Amino acid sequence: MSNEIEIGRGKRARRVYTFDEIGIVPTRRTRDPELVSTAWSIDAFQFDIPVLGAPMDSVMSPAAAIALGELGGLGVLNLEGLWTRHEDPEPLLAELATVDDELAAVARMRELYAAPIQAELITARLGEIRDAGVTVAGALSPHRTAQFTETVVNAGVDLFVIRGNTVSAEHVSQEGREPLNLKQFIYELDVPVIVGGAATYQSALHLMRTGAAGVLVGFGGGASSTTRATLGIRAPMASAIADVAGARSDYLDESGGRYVHVIADGGLGTSGDLIKAIACGADAVMLGSTLAKASDAPGRGWHWGQEAHHEDLPRGKRVQVGSVAPLAQIVNGPANVADGSANLIGALRRAMATTGYSELKEFQRVGVVYAER
Repeated sequence: MSNEIEIGRGKRARRVYTFDEIGIVPTRRTRDPELVSTAWSIDAFQFDIPVLGAPMDSVMSPAAAIALGELGGLGVLNLEGLWTRHEDPEPLLAELATVDDELAAVARMRELYAAPIQAELITARLGEIRDAGVTVAGALSPHRTAQFTETVVNAGVDLFVIRGNTVSAEHVSQEGREPLNLKQFIYELDVPVIVGGAATYQSALHLMRTGAAGVLVGFGGGASSTTRATLGIRAPMASAIADVAGARSDYLDESGGRYVHVIADGGLGTSGDLIKAIACGADAVMLGSTLAKASDAPGRGWHWGQEAHHEDLPRGKRVQVGSVAPLAQIVNGPANVADGSANLIGALRRAMATTGYSELKEFQRVGVVYAER
């Protein structure tokens, strides 16, 4: 049965689904949450929990990346943010948290992010994370990647993240500007690469063929993104993840057994969203606003992405998310609220136990239902 619907006589659309429209269903078997494993691995790196901290200044500082790493996750540092533009960004982050007027906040952010990226600060920040003994990950946008790759690799990064609103394997640039050749770049790099976002089967398949170790699904930003309002682009995450998981399966056959990890990125506001992302086929999730709610997050109760201060066309905003609990409690509990904003891994364990699954790869096979609203 086709899932296409008619918008009008001249346009048809495919029916897709958000996390709010689906749910997981129990099986005939249950188990104790203590018997559940939430571990996963990518390339040679093992993690206790399937959580990546989004490379956003309100979410990840070197200290926050270290803390998440010690909790068993992976913090990804934004290598184009305040931490690589300013010697001491802490007073600047504190200042941004006190600006009430949104226009004034955007103007101040544009000033702060206009400072040049300093290669020596990239080296210092990644070195700080490495010295703590956790896995080191840093992110660049596609148009900055070639410029700072050597610096990032020499700093000892373990996982290289190329993250943009939309990243394709076939980007067309204006004359005189050489586009990033992802396939060549990844082939020549001696570091595993995670790249995205992608939101369709075909775009994800093309990214997998470049040799990427992981593909980000979605446009990032989530709560702080206004891409839907400004550009009209939308990719409901339940369907997007399932489509990209389908590409992973087909590429596994095409490549003769090469597994590319699928990482959901954006629109994951609660533990229920995290659980449903994995149920739809994600191996892990990249969290922004959910971790920005930590009382020890660098955003101090505020959250924003790089699109919020774009000089020509802002596609995001600074949003007040508040503070729920320390990072450790948001990840592992105990939760003091019942809205899915804390004890994310405890909720994942209980969902897996309730539906009878003991490992994340098995849980990707859980039954899913659609409830029409």
